[in-house]
Amino acid sequence: MIKSVLQIRMARAALGWSLRDTAQNSCLGLSTVRRAETDEGFNSLTEANRKAITSAFTEAGIVFTGDADAPGVQLNLSAT
Repeated sequence: MIKSVLQIRMARAALGWSLRDTAQNSCLGLSTVRRAETDEGFNSLTEANRKAITSAFTEAGIVFTGDADAPGVQLNLSAT
């Protein structure tokens, strides 16, 4: 599960996804994904939306590592 707004940005960068790509792959609105990349928006994400974004990234090969103090991502190339 995503623990930090930074992980969303890192995952998008690793996959080369735009905000629109992330919205499409997570079946969420563009404004929801845009808000999720802000500290305030991330903290107010519903559990369902957080799971949708997490699932989209993990299905594309992202592995979330660390915690809120030291967030990270890895790209599993065999999943892409």
